[in-house]
Amino acid sequence: MPLTRRKFLRVGGSTAALLATVGCDQWPRELRVLYQPAKPGGPFQPPATAEIDAVTHVLNRAAFGARPGDYERVRQLADTPELAAAAYLEQQLRPENIEDERAEFAVRRFETLSVPLGELFEYQEELLHNELMRATLARAVLSERQLFEVMVQFWSDHFNIDPSKGDCKWLKVADDREVIRKHALGRFPDMLRASALSPAMLWYLDGRVNRRANMAEKPNENYARELLELHTLGVHGGYSQKDVMEVARCLTGWTVRSTNQKPYFEIGKVEFKIHQHDCGAKEVLGELVPAIPGNLNKAERERRGKAELDRVLEIVTRHPSTAKHIATKLCERFIADETPAGAVEVVARAFSRSEGDVRATLRALFQTEEFQQQRGNKFKRPFNFIASALRATDARTDSGIEIIDYLRRMGHAPFNYPTPDGYPEPAAPWLGTLLWRWNFALALGENRIKGTKVDFEGLLKNSGGDDGLMAHLLGRQPSAEETQAYHDSGAGLALLLASPAFQRC
Repeated sequence: MPLTRRKFLRVGGSTAALLATVGCDQWPRELRVLYQPAKPGGPFQPPATAEIDAVTHVLNRAAFGARPGDYERVRQLADTPELAAAAYLEQQLRPENIEDERAEFAVRRFETLSVPLGELFEYQEELLHNELMRATLARAVLSERQLFEVMVQFWSDHFNIDPSKGDCKWLKVADDREVIRKHALGRFPDMLRASALSPAMLWYLDGRVNRRANMAEKPNENYARELLELHTLGVHGGYSQKDVMEVARCLTGWTVRSTNQKPYFEIGKVEFKIHQHDCGAKEVLGELVPAIPGNLNKAERERRGKAELDRVLEIVTRHPSTAKHIATKLCERFIADETPAGAVEVVARAFSRSEGDVRATLRALFQTEEFQQQRGNKFKRPFNFIASALRATDARTDSGIEIIDYLRRMGHAPFNYPTPDGYPEPAAPWLGTLLWRWNFALALGENRIKGTKVDFEGLLKNSGGDDGLMAHLLGRQPSAEETQAYHDSGAGLALLLASPAFQRC
């Protein structure tokens, strides 16, 4: 008898044949990656404790959830769950040492991701956008470098760009590659500079039209305001409107070649034009930026004009408000929506002492008592929910538009947020997505999503039966009420994915 949504919600409230003839070790590398599971299949050990332990906690919080076998693999790294979790985090902080063959091959089919900046304009913008979204989901689901992908998502929100604006339709692909992914676990000052000179960011926040060829021309302050308010000091970081205007003056003259401007070649190239730069003296957050003398030769004036960008970035990155702002956002992402002051202070201090080293900052965060103790308290955003569901069920998926459509309906498709502040982290804005989460869980459990398939019988068998499957998906042993609901539902897998416990991390 088919399971109706009403019944489900009510209960919830309470080439292959040929390859098979050849040994796996004889397959070509490309086919081996495409047709084999990410890890050897077979029985795996789910969590055995009644509460979320340290291993489950880090797999939920510093990754997009556990796949079959992940818990057991991490648990074997050390004698205790706490030490094993710490060892896993240390591994994840060094993604360059983690082999990621399967994810790399899965993403390789999205050819536009590796296209040089200037050639991106030869592609239809819809294709670029779709491949960028699909690749983002594929990496979240398949990558072994889970913390890296989590931080890519974090920085994509922090330096949000809406690809629907102007040339951003083409340039965001390069921004994702050269700004976000290149620096996600690197140094914040390097990422900030890359973002400031990103052709996509220059388009999105109007830096390309920030000019002052004469004293009557008013600089465009859009990027300067977001640089201070969102990217560095924060809303209450201690800057004034005068600081915004002074920063805007320092950044005049930068532009990017566009599709609708002569000379119609080297589209997307960033340039600095000294005749459009304000060469007068400025004062940013109490620090003087000296005037550029008019009697210097053009090359020296250009050098000094360009250097004002680096001077501004130096001032804002070492400002104490920047450390606090970044620390607060990281604690909100990894610890709790209501950020604990003690943890923020520790993380901000690590950020400042390391001069914005992201790994050192995260290492300090993961060592805080607040991170280690606050478990299962965060509500998964829609992207995290869907990625974790695909991982937990070991789904074979093409990360197709059908799944992206679920994310669109939930308001969390990658690279679709219209304003510079990026997708919100706290739970409140996402509570209205519950119905679509239930719809997705049902569709996934019943294999009704084109391009995505779950082997429920294999998952059930390898997890050790119903009890093991519940423990695997919940990250702990189920309660009596959860067990009863699972058996009564007629669709236990979907019920678990839609349960409050799975939707939290």
